[in-house]
Amino acid sequence: MARVVILGAGISGHTAALHLQRRLKTKADIVVVSPNSNWNWIPSNIWVGVGKMTKDQVTFPLAPIYKRKHIGFRQAKAVAIHPEGDADTAQGFVDIVYTDPTRLGEEEQLPYDFLIVATGPKLNFAATPGLGPDGNSWSVCTAGHAEQSAAALETIIEALKTGERKTLVIGVGHGTCTCEGAAFEYTFNVEHELRERGVRELADVVYLSNEYDLGDLGVGGMTFAQNGFETSSKMWTESLFRERGVRAILRAHVEKVDPGVIHYEVLDGSKHTLDFDFAMLLPPFRGVDMKAYANDGADITDDLFAPNGFLRVDADYETKTYDQWAPEDWPKTYQCPRYANVFGVGIAFAPPHAISEPRKSPNGTVISPAPPRTGMPSGVMGRTVAISIAERINHGDQAPLRTASMAAMGAACIASAGTGLRKGSAAAITMYPIIPDRKRFPDSGRDLTQTSGEIGLSGHWTKLLLHYLFIYKAKARFGWFMIPE
Repeated sequence: MARVVILGAGISGHTAALHLQRRLKTKADIVVVSPNSNWNWIPSNIWVGVGKMTKDQVTFPLAPIYKRKHIGFRQAKAVAIHPEGDADTAQGFVDIVYTDPTRLGEEEQLPYDFLIVATGPKLNFAATPGLGPDGNSWSVCTAGHAEQSAAALETIIEALKTGERKTLVIGVGHGTCTCEGAAFEYTFNVEHELRERGVRELADVVYLSNEYDLGDLGVGGMTFAQNGFETSSKMWTESLFRERGVRAILRAHVEKVDPGVIHYEVLDGSKHTLDFDFAMLLPPFRGVDMKAYANDGADITDDLFAPNGFLRVDADYETKTYDQWAPEDWPKTYQCPRYANVFGVGIAFAPPHAISEPRKSPNGTVISPAPPRTGMPSGVMGRTVAISIAERINHGDQAPLRTASMAAMGAACIASAGTGLRKGSAAAITMYPIIPDRKRFPDSGRDLTQTSGEIGLSGHWTKLLLHYLFIYKAKARFGWFMIPE
């Protein structure tokens, strides 16, 4: 019986596991390895971070789901891949170390016939001194982080109620961060909460970002066609910032975070400080700390992984200038070029380059968003690779691989701008394709009939519905597979 090992149980890895089990049933042994015992619907961490949801509302235990679906589960972290086996076996295997409290620290070699690397990112707080919950700022990257942020925010609100003025800074904590959309969401959820609590006029809310313009969101911005007119995501986002009275500091790289003071550089090379009372700054991402070895023990980590720690797949990694970038650079099958039975999906695959135009300050500091590849694209990748592997198990190695290039994929994003069934709002954004294609769509790089942006109460209702819908799907309830990724 073939064994498929999946490293990671986030959106991409968990999706792959469920689709493999559905297609293969008892034809394969499917094993998921994750250092976390719970699954987290990360988009709703934003609401945990303002006290509108609890940690338990956005997470659930993985083990019961996998037991019910007959999927193996190891609560452990992968530390090394041996794609060629070693002196004792020709079969590939993974070294894992258990994080399960009942087996903490135990080591195991887990053989595989197919391997999916879906580990997600390492939250690289260390890239910026003083960044993160163990430093001088907060985060919403995990449900636990979000709970901490909510508690800190409540303390600020109580101080505001006494008449104290406070400065709240929300954004990204490094010049190469991604997930600007999450920073945008948290900014406006905090602003909404301050208004609802009657203390908005005493708070200075600042959005601090590495984006060149508002509305870039790591995808180079968008052009929307609405009611016969065209508008840009820049203008659309700027109007929201003006309406809500949020001050934006753009083109910024955070150098360090001291208690109550952010030190940052902007694209023109000048350096500044910003005093704060509350700061939620997202970290940059890099690949998890995992090594790779050949069968003779030689270290081949640099062959399998890019310098940022993400797995190299079927992308074009040749160094190119911005005007040479092409949709064809992006991976289609997510197969590792060196080992045909290894795949990388979600945040774990190494992108060929950014989507937004790369920029550096005169000091050589990179200040430009990394490409987002979370949420809907991650789920699509996980499903696509699962189908490819299932077909190869059923029909042999000559079965063609399915494709899901981000250059041929659309995406929809619902960005909360404040919760509440009557007073909530959210920005609903669609785009096609994710990777701009200037040959097919010379004016904007995207199809204007499938690229849009709207904000309003209905967007909040949609986001709330998706919260419950995707948790239902992730729990593999009846008909889960009919819910799109």
